[in-house]
Amino acid sequence: MNTQILLLSGGLLAAIALAYIGLAGPSPAKESARRLQGVRYRHSENTLDKVESQLKKAIAARKPRVHRVAGSGSRTEALALRLHRSGKPWTISQYVYASIGLALAVAVLVYLKTGAALLSLGIGVMVGAGIPHLVVGWFIGKRLKAFNAKFPDAIELLVRGLRSGLPVTETLGVVASEVPGPVGEEFRAITDRIRLGLSMEEALQETADRLGTPEFQFFCITLAIQRETGGNLAETLSNLADVLRKRLQMRLKIRAMSSEAKASAYIVGALPFVVFGLVWWSNGKYLEPFFTDERLIVAGLGGLVWMGIGIFVMAKMVSFEI
Repeated sequence: MNTQILLLSGGLLAAIALAYIGLAGPSPAKESARRLQGVRYRHSENTLDKVESQLKKAIAARKPRVHRVAGSGSRTEALALRLHRSGKPWTISQYVYASIGLALAVAVLVYLKTGAALLSLGIGVMVGAGIPHLVVGWFIGKRLKAFNAKFPDAIELLVRGLRSGLPVTETLGVVASEVPGPVGEEFRAITDRIRLGLSMEEALQETADRLGTPEFQFFCITLAIQRETGGNLAETLSNLADVLRKRLQMRLKIRAMSSEAKASAYIVGALPFVVFGLVWWSNGKYLEPFFTDERLIVAGLGGLVWMGIGIFVMAKMVSFEI
């Protein structure tokens, strides 16, 4: 019985790993397209291509320090960074307690239903580790969407302030007080860091490291290049706001065109697991052979593997990058 439970748990983990690879893995075709685009930028005589190539090189050279430390130095710092990006006042201890409590609750419920200790513990650990991570990721995505939606308006407000004669630091304070939502919060943090003695570039880069969004990196690079080379900052920021609006429109267009395919993928991928769980919960004896009969265990593991492959393929079909 223990061997069968271990086989079932291994199949579940394999399916989850395949699904994760499908959702997060890099695409060779996209990498090849990026290389071809880089070759075009290096050998093109077009002024716009040369400027964009210089901008991409500057962005690649400015690695986010906070993300690099959090990813390589400490998992605690990485978790703290994720919680900060969610915009919620959650602490690491609250996150850990919530994960442990959820894992214990699910494990107890499954154990009371099945009596299988190892299976209950495995399901509890997966649910306790997975659901809080997904919830935090959902809040991060929601906050970034709200930030990117209002960020072009904030840049336009900066442009109007600069054209009226205000210095850059004063216009940052105007954006912090006038623009609501995540944009105002981040710009207030920037102005606070400047008041504490940091330079404007350092304060902006710290916010860019914490946000981890390309749009704000573009903004930081634009200000840095303008401070080094000179020029009309208001006109440069106005062009940047227009580019960000077009980028957002393209992203919304792609989301609308792929929404039907994504909905179908979610339904097809989740339906077998939902039906299996409901039937198992309402009539456990009907599905009991799946945990005792070796042939059904092998068939179930094979089904999980094929479901993982299907989720992998569907995720690649509906995944687009801008």
